Amino acid sequence: MTPLLLPPVVCGSLQGGIHLKIEVPPLSPSSQKVQDTLQSLGFDLRVIEFEQTTRTSVEAAQAVGCEVGQIAKSLIFKGKQSGKAILISASGVNRVDEKKIRALVGEKVEKPNADFVREQTGFVIGGVPPVAHAQKLETLIDEDLLKFEIIWGAAGTPNAVFRLAPQDLVKMTGGRVVDMKIGG
Repeated sequence: MTPLLLPPVVCGSLQGGIHLKIEVPPLSPSSQKVQDTLQSLGFDLRVIEFEQTTRTSVEAAQAVGCEVGQIAKSLIFKGKQSGKAILISASGVNRVDEKKIRALVGEKVEKPNADFVREQTGFVIGGVPPVAHAQKLETLIDEDLLKFEIIWGAAGTPNAVFRLAPQDLVKMTGGRVVDMKIGG
C-alpha cells in the first residue's frame, strides 16, 4: 500500500465534518529565525524546509517546481576598502557583474570566505536569506527578479526557502533594484 502524502497543513476539515489535524515538524533554529523575522516585519509568508538540498538555484527550482530565474539567490560580497558586507539578491539564471557592483557601491568588491559570510549574516553559504542578518547589510536586488509574479528566497539553511512577491523583497530589505547581470 502506498502511503498518502499530504501537504504540511496545520488543520482543516474534510467533507462530512471530519476534522483533520496534521502536525508540521518544527523548523530548524535558523529557519525559525527567518520565519520569526518575516512575521515581525508584517509579512504573512511561510518558510518551507525540504529533505533535499536547495543550496543552488537549480536545486531550489527543482524542489519548488519553478523556473531557475525565479530563485532569488543571495550572494555576499565584501567591500575591499571598507570591509563591509554587501548582499546581492540575484535571479538564479544571472551571473553578477562585479564591475557593476563596484560602480553601485563605490568601491571594489571581492568574494569573502565562509567565515565572513557567517559572521556578517548569521547564516551559512547556501542558506543566506534576504532578512534576519547578524549585521545591517547594504542590499542590491537584481531588476530581473521583478519580471516574475512570484520568486523564492533562501530561508536560513541550505534546504529551506520561502515564496514571496518581488515587491515584498524590496520592501523587506530596503534594497535598491539595479541592473547587475553580466551582459545586461
